[in-house]
Amino acid sequence: MTTNTATTEKTGARTDEAATLIGDARERIDSLDDRIIGLIQERMAVSAVIQEARITSGGRRVNLAREMEVLGHYRDALGKPGTALAMTMLELCRGRI
Repeated sequence: MTTNTATTEKTGARTDEAATLIGDARERIDSLDDRIIGLIQERMAVSAVIQEARITSGGRRVNLAREMEVLGHYRDALGKPGTALAMTMLELCRGRI
């Protein structure tokens, strides 16, 4: 089976069949990434509503106990890297009001 050189360079595959599979999978990943970004943006908006309500009522912007729950949830679901992911997400969601 011959391999298209441009396809091989783009995907790292050694066959056209593998290049097609990789290309299709990358399209799916790009679509998933778009959905994940959208969900994070939605979470940021909901977090801003919560922070606004908390501050307006005289509370603090951040609830550390709740953040610890979120960190634990991500760690339990995704292992140690989940904690880093949750920290990044929480950072994105803080202070947007």
